Amino acid sequence: MLSPAWQKSSYCAQGNSCVHVAALAPGAVALTESADPTGAILRTTPAAWSALVRTLKQGHREG
Repeated sequence: MLSPAWQKSSYCAQGNSCVHVAALAPGAVALTESADPTGAILRTTPAAWSALVRTLKQGHREG
């Protein structure tokens, strides 16, 4: 199995407080943090990931 191609959040500043996301096999998205990228890896569906991003963007515009 190939290693996931992790992408760092575009909102990441300098330091170890970044979210990384990777597309896994079809139907799976992985999330981790830069402080320990091999530690906790959360897996979710593309639909759930999309809903989270949409909600975060809406909150950012409102807040």
